[in-house]
Amino acid sequence: MTQSKLRVSPEDKLLADVCDLMDSASTSPWQKPWSGEGGPHRNLISAHEYRGSNPLLLELGMLMRESTIPLWIGSAQAKGQGWLPKKGSKAVRILQPNIHQSEVVDDAGKPQLDSDGEPMVSAWISYKVIPVFNVNDIHGVTDDSQADLDARIAIALKQVETATDDRLRIHEAEVIIDAWPVPINHGGTRACYSPSSDTITLPKPEAFTSRETYLATKLHEMVHSTGHSDRLNRPMGGGFGSDAYAYEELIAEFGSLLCCQRLRIGYQLEHHASYLRNWSKRLREGGSKELLKVLSAARIAADEIIPELERE
Repeated sequence: MTQSKLRVSPEDKLLADVCDLMDSASTSPWQKPWSGEGGPHRNLISAHEYRGSNPLLLELGMLMRESTIPLWIGSAQAKGQGWLPKKGSKAVRILQPNIHQSEVVDDAGKPQLDSDGEPMVSAWISYKVIPVFNVNDIHGVTDDSQADLDARIAIALKQVETATDDRLRIHEAEVIIDAWPVPINHGGTRACYSPSSDTITLPKPEAFTSRETYLATKLHEMVHSTGHSDRLNRPMGGGFGSDAYAYEELIAEFGSLLCCQRLRIGYQLEHHASYLRNWSKRLREGGSKELLKVLSAARIAADEIIPELERE
């Protein structure tokens, strides 16, 4: 009798995707200059902009595919348009929030009322893992459907308003970053955050290859500082090599990437492949729940520095 194949949950597939990226990273840091022509990560058909932790997951997915187009589509959506995923292509898994509500009742099952006499309601969010494909991994079944796909992509990219003045874009990012209340000391060769003194230390700006690289490194340390007891009060202990240290570094790397996306500046995930593979091992051991915690903590930290912009 053959042994039945174990079913892998969508959450575990998401964990495997992220860890595989860390394991496959080269010895160079992940770096990406700002490319304004692409715009935010969004759905090709609905033009819906992905939010929360999803821009991070999609950006990592683009790194794996070496794609430059931040347009995505579900397989059912694509099929409805006469398009299909290319043979051998892989989906990127993102998180779809589902809001749940229930009435608050006492031990006897009687509904509880608020000060206005209205029933009290408890609400919570769960997340469903869903796959989407980059448009580079989609093709038309016929020549006509391929032409329609090409036209849709061209129109979606043309609709993006690009920043024509890079100096203005960087200046706007600096205004937001400089408003962060944690003091910054410049000097030396290390970038670090000290929870005990609640200060950030960075090399002088001229030591960096570009202004954007300096800002991205500053954002990494700013994300660390969101964990201070006077802010988000994350566990900040743990020496180098511990689980706590690894998770905090992942939060800082992922949180700074989200901030860079929101501020429209290039990012530099600063640690090398050896560190990334080490963190990948920790995440695999911790399981998908630990990954979801890291993604949530990174999003919350990014929100503390620069809240997600509401768009019409």
